[in-house]
Amino acid sequence: MNKQELIGNWNEQKGKLKQKFAFLTDNDLMFEKGKKEEEMCGKLQIKLGKTKEELRNLINEL
Repeated sequence: MNKQELIGNWNEQKGKLKQKFAFLTDNDLMFEKGKKEEEMCGKLQIKLGKTKEELRNLINEL
């Protein structure tokens, strides 16, 4: 999977997460240049009250 496919896939998943959890903002779900995926996942874990594994499962189920 190239970078463009990965970004497109994330945009789709991001939309589904926002539908399921209306309180999430674009900033909560943004991959910022130079920041790691783990940092964003950590923010989501706190905001949703989920473990890392629960968050992965949630995203995979979308």
